[in-house]
Amino acid sequence: MRSERIMNGTWGELWMDGHLVAECYKFQAKETYNRDKIAMCGSLKPGFKLTSIDGTGSVGLHKVNSRMLLALRETTQGRDAVFTLIGKLADPDSRGQERIAFSGVRFDDLTIMDWEAGVTGKTEHPFTFDSYEILDAVEAD
Repeated sequence: MRSERIMNGTWGELWMDGHLVAECYKFQAKETYNRDKIAMCGSLKPGFKLTSIDGTGSVGLHKVNSRMLLALRETTQGRDAVFTLIGKLADPDSRGQERIAFSGVRFDDLTIMDWEAGVTGKTEHPFTFDSYEILDAVEAD
């Protein structure tokens, strides 16, 4: 492996419902695998059974507009706003790009306003998602 092949997040992009979220400075999505501990006869060590999978993530935004405040206004009226996010990482020095679509995205909270004198504005937006699809992948050597 050559060090220049390590992908740099500077080349990341986030799209929400087909619109580029240019103010995004970080994005993370992950799955948590939930397992039940299973007692096993003849063994002091338990086994484990996968019982569910939780998809969660977070979007970090520079505060330059009211995008999230407007996008989630339906939620304050009792209608759950659902989105599709596409994360992309395409470092020009890497061996390709990675692009993943996340469906059934629901944001967990909304920072209505948060500012401090002398501090650049940033907001964090945790979310859950129902499923994902790999659109482009970078293959291993």
